[in-house]
Amino acid sequence: MTRAGAVRFFYASELLWSFASTVSFTVTGVYFVSTLGLNPFELVLVGTVMELSIFVFEVPTGVVADTYSRRLSVVIGWLVMGAGMALVGGVHAYLAVLAGYVVWGFGYTFTSGAYTAWITDEVGIDRVGRILARGQQLSYAGAIAGLPVSVGLAVIDLGLAVAVGGGLLVLLAASGALLMPETGFRRRPAGERGTAWRELRATAGAAGRYVRAERVLLLIMAIAFFAGASTESFDRLREAQFLRNVGLPSFGGLDPVVWFGVFGLGTLVIGVVAAEVLVRRFDRVGREGLARLLFGVTALQAGTVMLFALAGNLAVALAGYWLYYLTRSLASPAFSVWINENVTDSGVRATVLSFTSQADAIGQVGGGPVLGALGNAFGLRAALLAGGALLLPALGLYGRAIRRGGEEPELERLPTPVTESSAARTPA
Repeated sequence: MTRAGAVRFFYASELLWSFASTVSFTVTGVYFVSTLGLNPFELVLVGTVMELSIFVFEVPTGVVADTYSRRLSVVIGWLVMGAGMALVGGVHAYLAVLAGYVVWGFGYTFTSGAYTAWITDEVGIDRVGRILARGQQLSYAGAIAGLPVSVGLAVIDLGLAVAVGGGLLVLLAASGALLMPETGFRRRPAGERGTAWRELRATAGAAGRYVRAERVLLLIMAIAFFAGASTESFDRLREAQFLRNVGLPSFGGLDPVVWFGVFGLGTLVIGVVAAEVLVRRFDRVGREGLARLLFGVTALQAGTVMLFALAGNLAVALAGYWLYYLTRSLASPAFSVWINENVTDSGVRATVLSFTSQADAIGQVGGGPVLGALGNAFGLRAALLAGGALLLPALGLYGRAIRRGGEEPELERLPTPVTESSAARTPA
């Protein structure tokens, strides 16, 4: 398949992945609160066990992508994530939810570094920014299509919607196995490879040395840590905030899950517009521009979380809710491009991206239980406010990056980091 074919598959997979995920995740919060009756600590613990799973498996699975195959890693990830969500929705029990999220987290680690590394290798670093932003836009279109399906299934049974979304991810894995191209990644010839274990260790070691040399990557990972710690409060407590503190509209006698579908639709429409803005700007934004963009949206994100936490009525809560997701939709592709522009060695790209995802997971594992306990002791509003405050150190780190032009200038005086993979490709 040609490079254009890889782009087409990427766009199609963004649509299908988002459609399947929306069918599951639109109603998980309502499912946890209304069907299983979870308290704030239990809600946050769901995310914590998932992130702990990601923390444990992130780097080993990222190494698989750099050592063997990006495509194989992504397909395995989609398959395992689908199985995890089928377990969450199929068995109405808290222990099944925890187990399902552990499985989902394990599957996610196969995709987190590999998926972005795959499309970057297929199209090149100079084109990937626009393609990631356009893919983000298409993912919102897939989510818009998935919303009515999720709500329709949830009206019948909340767990059914979650399980069906998992089944759709399994179908996505099957399509990837059949149609996903892989022309940009080259596995080393058999004669140059050692045992599987030695290959994994060599790739992980090379990526670790690369990160230690490229100090801007250490800064990026620190930002990912604080971002991860912050997101746990909003991601796990947003539905509870609406149901227990703010309240939902009473007219029409609509089921709460329908209202959450309406709220989600507003979020997705905002995301489509935001992604279009990014598509038009990526050709003109360098490293410093990306750092400035990320500083601005992170500052807004902190403010909108706090607005949502303090909201005393539905209008203010929705404003905070929608603005928060606007900032996240702007930040996600920009952050991915910023990382990729600082990883020039394709041979360790997936593993370095996995290191960053692991930093995010550490933040969520460390911050989640604390924020959940805070919510139990002082209420949902306190936990949400604390989550917003955790973004403030990230602003300081972005400020450092801006002062240094989006990178670490002193690195220009250092020799280029050499990894085993890059050395193997250097002509004698």
